[in-house]
Amino acid sequence: MERLHFSKYVLNFWLLFILFLGMLQLLLFNVSALNDLSSSLLNLNTIFLSILIEALPFVLIGILIAGFIQIFITEEHIQRWIPRNPVMAVIMSCLVGALFPACECGIVPIVRRLIVKGVPIHAAIGFMLTGPLINPVVILSTYMAFGNDLRIASLRMLVGFVIAIVVALLISLFFKGSQFKSSLQPYSLTIPSQQTSFFTKLLNMVKHAIDEFFDMGKYLIIGAFLAAFVQTYISTKTLVAIGEGEPSSILVMMGLAFILSLCSEADAFIGASFSAIFSTPSILAFLIFGPMIDLKNTIMLMSVFRLKFVFWLIALVATVVYISIWILSAYL
Repeated sequence: MERLHFSKYVLNFWLLFILFLGMLQLLLFNVSALNDLSSSLLNLNTIFLSILIEALPFVLIGILIAGFIQIFITEEHIQRWIPRNPVMAVIMSCLVGALFPACECGIVPIVRRLIVKGVPIHAAIGFMLTGPLINPVVILSTYMAFGNDLRIASLRMLVGFVIAIVVALLISLFFKGSQFKSSLQPYSLTIPSQQTSFFTKLLNMVKHAIDEFFDMGKYLIIGAFLAAFVQTYISTKTLVAIGEGEPSSILVMMGLAFILSLCSEADAFIGASFSAIFSTPSILAFLIFGPMIDLKNTIMLMSVFRLKFVFWLIALVATVVYISIWILSAYL
């Protein structure tokens, strides 16, 4: 059994390595073979690697936390901490997420592990939406990016928090159960007994973290490559030209946030660079929608949850963000 488990690690490692190396070799080959495409391919390669390097530390933190939850947090702990009332459970999960410094790609393995442990799907989604959006690191970076403007940082925090609660409550109305893909339904790992030594538990935590990394890492690579491809070959100038008028500019900035797939700790600096072109509501749409849903974390969500659930989650987040920002635009 141990040999089979180790073989899975080795197989996943080589799959990740070959996938990454193959894409890199393809890019380098095309650069040398096709001079007319060399500039765009180099740009693609640069963006791909930058997204990957930016996201990896947060994914590693996320999988370590997921391993900790698996080994040290029991179902009894979860039942004690999460209120039975769906509204209170959503509010509690959003408050915890607001204090939790996690990136949108690193939080997916944590959410999966929490659901396995018994956290309701609506509470897990509330945590997932607020964690990357309004944690202290993100709010501080937003404050600094907009020239120490507390207004933008406060709006991002307050409006984002309300949107996360609304989406999570809607999820509680329409979806029950874990919503895992059928292949993940029996996904439950053994938990060491209370008599197990701390060192053994720590070793098991690392093993689970490694397993989580190889499971999620390949989807991170695919998502990062797709995000880089879209950024390279879809002109942002075209999107900017479409965004004339408040309603369309909000949509354009939400689309940019999805395509760019920026880390939530750094997206405020990019958002601030659009201040001369787009209105404050449009910038807020960019800052709120991106950390909740982007291209690379969509790929990771699709690896865990049913496609129908992921589709409706994206649709709900996009709709609630758009309507909220459109209403808010009348007062800004």
